Amino acid sequence: MTQSSYFFCGIGGSGMAPLAMIMRARGETVQGSDRALDQARVASRFAFLEGLGIQLFPQDGSGVVSADQILVASAAVEDTVPDMVAARGVGARVLRRAELLSDLFNGADQRIGVAGTSGKSTITAMLSWILDRAGLDPTVINGADMLNYVTPATPFAAARVGAPGLFVAEVDESDGTIALYEPTVAIVSNISLDHKSMDELRVLFGDFVAKSKVAVLNLDNGESAALAERAGGQAVTFSLTSDQADLSATDVIQRPDGIDFAARGRDGQSWAVRLRTPGLHNVANALAALLAARALGVDMAAATATLADYRGVRRRLEVTGSAGGVTVIDDFAHNPDKIAATLRTLRAFEGRLLIMFQPHGFGPIRLMRRELAEAFKSGLAGEDILLMPEPVYYGGTTDRSVGSADLAADLRGLDVQAEALADRAACGDRLIDLARPGDRIIVMGARDDTLSVFARELLERLT
Repeated sequence: MTQSSYFFCGIGGSGMAPLAMIMRARGETVQGSDRALDQARVASRFAFLEGLGIQLFPQDGSGVVSADQILVASAAVEDTVPDMVAARGVGARVLRRAELLSDLFNGADQRIGVAGTSGKSTITAMLSWILDRAGLDPTVINGADMLNYVTPATPFAAARVGAPGLFVAEVDESDGTIALYEPTVAIVSNISLDHKSMDELRVLFGDFVAKSKVAVLNLDNGESAALAERAGGQAVTFSLTSDQADLSATDVIQRPDGIDFAARGRDGQSWAVRLRTPGLHNVANALAALLAARALGVDMAAATATLADYRGVRRRLEVTGSAGGVTVIDDFAHNPDKIAATLRTLRAFEGRLLIMFQPHGFGPIRLMRRELAEAFKSGLAGEDILLMPEPVYYGGTTDRSVGSADLAADLRGLDVQAEALADRAACGDRLIDLARPGDRIIVMGARDDTLSVFARELLERLT
């Protein structure tokens, strides 16, 4: 990368902000724009970025003025966005986010790519904390804020800037850009329907694993287990149920505020693990992180002990607070696997669930309509209530023929109490009307940082 002035279009996004932070920490000139900034949303995030020395502009093309700039845009940014038009006008180079990230990633000596339909952000955060505490000083880019690194001075911490020779990155299959990464250690948490067809996903994940020296794979998921068979001696495996895995979980004890288990090796050696984050899915995430750390030479006793201090990632069953006997929880679940994992964890304990689920796009709800209905049907009890506004939509040419009303109708046909309301404000009013002591309100969805603001507003209304 010979040029040194980067302009991030959509700099406030969960994938863009940490990459901009890393480039700024490396001494590059970083600028950016964001539609949310123009709409005065999530002001604290943009104030933090400005505090790092990043200059912000309206997303009207006014910040892209020179051929010496490199415009960085996510795959979701359309060519008609003014910054993209301006870049073409001045002859600035355009890089997609994944191209820049993969350049940084592939330039490191040790490269750990964390992939899979669900669990990527948590595994990345767990592994970062283990490697950090082991003194390996990793550079890490995540899709969510890692709470171990959140401080008053650093309220947003989806990146950790460390040594350039060890790079840990959450990598995305949704747009096919996973193909750009050359991992030395490849982690695949699981594979299930999300943004692409299963045939496409099998190719993408298979190629990703084939490029690695070590592949950390989940035996409890049929698709990733099939990858393990093809990978042979390159694979190390984890499981909650099979003693044939290289690392499995035994003696599991669930708590409302965490989970305890023993991580057991194939040789019978075991290590006690105590997590502050609840749910069986987090046991699987921990096993994956432990195997990756072991592949990098970290002592297992030290690694398992470190997990006792792991605090989680933002918006993964994050408790916003409680008022009037009602607990408000903020959660990122948006695809069938994530929704099922969240509901399994919540249903392990008492209390009615009042869920506001905001689908993360019209395309995903159209692709996964049946699977989403099945996930909610299997995870909700008769007294639970699901509310949905329309999916996230920021403009463009997306087909909006299938929406929340269609999914709600499907669910009512399955005897689930589901309502599609006009907008999120209407969902908020309905939640406040419904809430009674002992309930848990869950704000669920992705690709919209204002969901956390909505959760806090609900809590304030309950006081």
